[in-house]
Amino acid sequence: MIGVVVAGLLAGYGVAVPVGPVGTYLVALTARTSLRVGAFAALGVASADGVYAAVAAGAGSVLAPLLVPVVEPLRWTSVVVLIGLAVRGAVKAVRRYRAARIVTLQQETPVGAWTAYLGMLGMTMLNPWTVIYFAALVLGGSGVAGTGERVVFVLAAFVASASWQLLLAGGGALLGRVLTGRLGRLLTALASTALIVVLAVRLVA
Repeated sequence: MIGVVVAGLLAGYGVAVPVGPVGTYLVALTARTSLRVGAFAALGVASADGVYAAVAAGAGSVLAPLLVPVVEPLRWTSVVVLIGLAVRGAVKAVRRYRAARIVTLQQETPVGAWTAYLGMLGMTMLNPWTVIYFAALVLGGSGVAGTGERVVFVLAAFVASASWQLLLAGGGALLGRVLTGRLGRLLTALASTALIVVLAVRLVA
């Protein structure tokens, strides 16, 4: 059973650690809102990874081939959503700077905690490569056989993903506290927008 826990943790970190556009957006969201909102958003990402891990552990061999034809449309959808969110954040940052409003991060929260959770859950679910990744691990001999071992594998993968996403959210919260000046927050928002767009475009490049 220890081997299954280790396999699940490695699988979770393997899919979560590479910081792509979703991770970048998570950091930027936390920086301009609050740690609470960022934590909920982080758990949304981890929940999606957990769902895909469960699907892969339960029926990965059947579903993975079926997902291949829709990978490209889902990838483009993910790109459009990410770019839209990035541009929206940049526009709000510019308007806030021009209005010269100085408010605290808590007062400026653009979304609620549960909205952030559901938004990041949906955004991460647009990535079908996650279930293919987990399916490949399960089918490749990760030692996951019985129902109990599958449950442990999924929980371990979720814990690994959640711990990493919460670390990113914590980094975003620290960034937000450091860059509390009006100009600093504007520059941070624009920089994160540019980075998110670049990373999103690389998904289909």
